[in-house]
Amino acid sequence: METLLFSVYPYIALTTFLVGSLIRFDREQYTWKADSSQLFEKEQLRKGSILFHIGVLALFMGHAAGLLTPHSWFLSFGVSDMVHQYVAIIAGAVFGSLCMMGGVILWKRRMYNPRVKANSHFMDIFILNWLLVTLGVGLLTIPVSIYHAFSGDASVMISLADWAQSVMTFQADSTLLSEVGFLYKIHLFLGMSVFLLFPFTRLVHVWSVPLGYLMRPYQIVRSKYVRYR
Repeated sequence: METLLFSVYPYIALTTFLVGSLIRFDREQYTWKADSSQLFEKEQLRKGSILFHIGVLALFMGHAAGLLTPHSWFLSFGVSDMVHQYVAIIAGAVFGSLCMMGGVILWKRRMYNPRVKANSHFMDIFILNWLLVTLGVGLLTIPVSIYHAFSGDASVMISLADWAQSVMTFQADSTLLSEVGFLYKIHLFLGMSVFLLFPFTRLVHVWSVPLGYLMRPYQIVRSKYVRYR
């Protein structure tokens, strides 16, 4: 079972993520959107969306940097295993809490605002629930990681990173997780499943982040009031 979940399933999830996104973009471009519900309610959407997006972007980049950077690189930069672990714990707690607060606001809005709920699709609610459960399990691993840190044990963090790097080099080795606790494995499975579900949800709008806006030229805006001399 562990071989299936952590040596085979990662590639099923990643293949679905990439190929499914490509097929949806090619065949269903009219569904390639986030389906904004701002017209139905603005205040809670603004609060929840800002907190959620700040949290989830920071968590994604933190996980990518922490898990995919070779262990030897951290050591060469003078970052010890324990410093690495404490940074991961603090960043995970801070941004995970922000993301959870924003997610709960968005969940409450979508479930209890009649207009928003009436215009929600099944997958809108399903993926939001899945993300919150994934995030909740991730937050539950923090006390365990704190215990490991106080014990001076960074082996779990290193094992997780080694496994993630083995997946990305197409040499996935589930035995690297043999000493990793069950809670971490649940979090890994839930996280991989987000990639599996991605092409079938509103999350596809992530591909269309308008980075061009950061480099576009200034716009000249003229006042509607014309001065006559």
